[in-house]
Amino acid sequence: MARNRHHPHAPRGGEPRRNTEPPRAEPPRAKAPRTEAPRAKPRRTERDRARRAYGQNFLVDPGAVARVVRAARPGPGDLLVEVGAGKGALTEALAPRCRELISYEIDRHLIPGLRERLARCPRVRVVHQDFLQAAPPREPFALVGNVPYARTAEIVAWALRAVPRLTSATLLTQAEYARKRTGDYGRWSLLTVRSWPEVEWRLCGRVARTAFRPVPAVDGGILRLTRRPRPLLTDPAARSAYADLVELGFTGVGGSLHASLRRVCPARALDRAFRAAGLGRDVVVAYVTPEQWLVLAQELTEVVAGMRSSAVSKELMVRVKSRVDNSNL
Repeated sequence: MARNRHHPHAPRGGEPRRNTEPPRAEPPRAKAPRTEAPRAKPRRTERDRARRAYGQNFLVDPGAVARVVRAARPGPGDLLVEVGAGKGALTEALAPRCRELISYEIDRHLIPGLRERLARCPRVRVVHQDFLQAAPPREPFALVGNVPYARTAEIVAWALRAVPRLTSATLLTQAEYARKRTGDYGRWSLLTVRSWPEVEWRLCGRVARTAFRPVPAVDGGILRLTRRPRPLLTDPAARSAYADLVELGFTGVGGSLHASLRRVCPARALDRAFRAAGLGRDVVVAYVTPEQWLVLAQELTEVVAGMRSSAVSKELMVRVKSRVDNSNL
């Protein structure tokens, strides 16, 4: 009988060979990108919209409140007007220090809380109204407030129009605005110089942005305007000449104050006035202090008064006043 021969690579008994190697791992499959449902934008409530519209940053730091009150210097016989009472932190601090306090607040959402907070302050009258639409009191009063930054210029203009019944205005504004108007940058603005004979502008300190809620992007500054008991210029002709000279200087051409004023002033008189004020011929208008403007006006009163009779000068001043009214200098 023939012997059975197995295939050299086959296991004996004719059984199929078992695979003893570990199974190969399959390459990982790429994960499909995870798609997230788009997040819905948070809905702004009516309260949120009001806060944005009115530029509300409430003063919450007690130390900052105390600094504003000290700068305002209210007296027991004073009538105070507050612009933008907000949640009443400053109102509550001012109430016991004056005879009467009229607090304006435009946001109707804040009125109930204000009246509840001030219920024990009989000297306070809360008025739900836009402050800028209100008429100034008919008696001497002082203005105080943490003002919306976007409306600062309008509120300051309101205060200046209220002179001489306005005795002072202590306003918490944007720090940059307060510094610009008080010469803290070493430069002076048209608004400050033009009103200087009747109103003193002073910076009373800085308030960190963290003293407000919500926290604004910039720090605040305490700006104080004080009506002078006696104007620095009492003669009507001198006051008029001063105003014309300042407006001409701030809206002129030529790169220097001397070049601007030279359009209406004779060179000899102008050089004499500049020497008296300690000014060089190349000085830029922004670097002339209010005190130096007063000297210039004193030296050039007759010259400026005489230019009003000139038809050319009249036309020039009309253009100047138009530019001043439309500027933010």
